[in-house]
Amino acid sequence: MIKQVPRLYSAELDGINAELIEVEADLNVGLHSFNIVGLADKAVSEAKERVNSALKNCGIKPPTKENRRITINLAPADIKKIGSRFDLSIALAYLLASDQLKRFDTEDKIFIGELSLDGTLRPVNGCLSITLLAKQKGIRQIFVPEANAVEAAAIPDVKVMPVRNLNQLIEHLENIKIIPKQPITMIEPGYPPSLVTLGEIKGQAAAKRALLVAAAGGHNMIMTGSPGTGKTMIAQAFASILPPPTIEESIEITRIYSAAGLNFNNSFINHRPFRAPHHSASRISIIGGGTNPKPGEISLAHRGVLFLDETPEFHRDVLEGLRQPLESGSVHVARVKKTLTFPARFMLVAAMNPCPCGYFDDSEKECRCTANEVFRYQKKVSGPLLDRIDIQLEVPRIPIEELRTKSTDDNIEKFMREQVMKARLIQEKRFTHLKPKIFSNAEMSSKQVDGTVRLESGAEELLKQTLERAFVSARGYYRILKVAQTIADLAAASGQEISPTVKKEHLAEAFQYRLKNE
Repeated sequence: MIKQVPRLYSAELDGINAELIEVEADLNVGLHSFNIVGLADKAVSEAKERVNSALKNCGIKPPTKENRRITINLAPADIKKIGSRFDLSIALAYLLASDQLKRFDTEDKIFIGELSLDGTLRPVNGCLSITLLAKQKGIRQIFVPEANAVEAAAIPDVKVMPVRNLNQLIEHLENIKIIPKQPITMIEPGYPPSLVTLGEIKGQAAAKRALLVAAAGGHNMIMTGSPGTGKTMIAQAFASILPPPTIEESIEITRIYSAAGLNFNNSFINHRPFRAPHHSASRISIIGGGTNPKPGEISLAHRGVLFLDETPEFHRDVLEGLRQPLESGSVHVARVKKTLTFPARFMLVAAMNPCPCGYFDDSEKECRCTANEVFRYQKKVSGPLLDRIDIQLEVPRIPIEELRTKSTDDNIEKFMREQVMKARLIQEKRFTHLKPKIFSNAEMSSKQVDGTVRLESGAEELLKQTLERAFVSARGYYRILKVAQTIADLAAASGQEISPTVKKEHLAEAFQYRLKNE
């Protein structure tokens, strides 16, 4: 007769996705040993010590008291197992194999959690991705540490069971005291806490207008200007006018942060992220990857803003590495053993000085750089990268007299938020029928631009005349039309018309944002 081996389900993270892992336990006659097999890393191998102490301190006979060979198998064996999330399933598999736990149906349950030495469950990374996996596989229940329950319970159709400690779970599985399921988490999107508001920025009307267009359509933007003109403040204030993410976007954002171990309060991220890495950051930290590939800054900025201050000071390979993600909205990290894909649909906001000393073409201070130095400095941001940036803006020096005047723009942030929301509502109606779903004009493909953007006769004439005089790449042409459509959406403002017609003035404004590159 074939012996029945206890089998439970756990999960491993593969980038930000989860893979189902079977945990099996077998006890054989022989001198005591406790082995974990199945391509386990150091943290997983150390689970035997945590499990042993946790069981002992919970008043249960631990593996060290068994004078038998204990083998735990994590299958499939060709997937590397990393971290401590298998502790709970290993402990339960041992208890079933040693007949210390009554048999129960394991086919519709996933167990996740790290055991402390007293049997308490500690939170782990990636619970949201694992709950999504459970839904895809038709698994009805997932047992997670209490601290991860709010995050996991945002996915409907999966019953999330918050577990405080090992004794509580054993009582539940033996029907002694049932654990109440976690209520479904309601996500309420909001605005991020911003250190800088638009009302604090004096002057710079053109920059504020460009911010409004960028936020309304999800467009990339680069600002060039002398030191101290407010480029960094403008970028920081940008996040405050971005519309709150939809529930789908909030789930995407939280899933990335959870997999990266950066969701510190184990709740939902209900606002768009704003990431501002230092220019000394490495390529892996920005793009993603590593020995055990993790999301980089461009993925952590997914559905939000990636701000690169002092852009020419970043390593060239970092800047050039942004080109493909800016176009596709994702990044493919290739390694010898596997290739992972991380989402990276972000808005790039870059700031740079016009030359090494910072005062080239400044109205008040003389530049000390040679023409060759200015040329080499500006060429650090390559043409192909600039071609992917829709809005290219000069930020001029603010006169001292204007700085000394009291700001009268206290309500500008509220006004711009309302305008952005109205423009996004128009876009939401426009893209309702599209699969896969897109959320802004900037995400349109060239085919979608051809089918969506309608030009008035005056705009058609302006487009022909301008294209004849200036070189515009095919990418630049479509990006100009996307920006022009966003400006038309802002002009419509009422949200009643799904596809406002692009007029001559809308197209002219979109063209002026490309002057730096063309």
